[in-house]
Amino acid sequence: MAKKPVFKDPFRAKLYEIIFEADTPKGKLFDIVLLYAISLSVLAVMLESVQVIRAEVGIYLVYVEWLFTIFFTLEYLVRLYCSPKPLRYALSFFGLIDLLSILPSYMSFYVAGTHSLLVIRGFRLLRIFRILKLGRYTGESKVLLKALKASRPKITVFLTSVLGLVLVMGSVMYLVEGEESGFTSIPRSIYWAIVTLTTVGYGDIAPQTVVGQMIASAVMIIGYAILAVPTGIVSVELAKSEKQDLGLKTCHGCGQEDLPLEALYCLRCGAKLKV
Repeated sequence: MAKKPVFKDPFRAKLYEIIFEADTPKGKLFDIVLLYAISLSVLAVMLESVQVIRAEVGIYLVYVEWLFTIFFTLEYLVRLYCSPKPLRYALSFFGLIDLLSILPSYMSFYVAGTHSLLVIRGFRLLRIFRILKLGRYTGESKVLLKALKASRPKITVFLTSVLGLVLVMGSVMYLVEGEESGFTSIPRSIYWAIVTLTTVGYGDIAPQTVVGQMIASAVMIIGYAILAVPTGIVSVELAKSEKQDLGLKTCHGCGQEDLPLEALYCLRCGAKLKV
């Protein structure tokens, strides 16, 4: 647990407690109000981008957004004031996000179009992890990252195979269908193969010949089978990670599972267990 800084100025200490600490009632209330303000600010920016709404109440949304900008600017300055090390806060992740969330409004005076970048304020909603104390679940994210890292070789082989498949299918469809059916080039045909294989199916390009439709049907069926592969790979690695956390091993010789972590040999076949 981080040591609470000591301030000579009681007013600065009180501000620090309210703004930087979520354990106190006032600090939690401040963070909740801040999250509502961030959400409403992002919503105002999004609504202002809709042409119909902008034509009706656009000027009011601009006023609202500038009110939020002034509020967040004052909040940022107060954070710098009551922080024991202002430079460290300014260069921290949340400090940079706080600064970037107010800069677009002021930059819009000089560079047109930067106003829409205010949606970056949505990143400030990450403070909800501190309010709801979701940091305790970071251990679970480590397990997931460990499983993804262990799955990397298998997923790399899988993606390479998929890439080769779409290259072949795209080239074949370019030869079968041709430009008159919309397959104007091999890259565009590969785009069709990717869209079809992933079962997205935008429909902007479609085969017209019987042979092309048969190939498309095969690609669709293959796509359904392929979608389950990466899920299975990661699921297996997650199960292995959980077993390791529980102190369990699996024998690679006979497949015996749930062996104690301290075991050196398999209880069934006697094979030496890998670390």
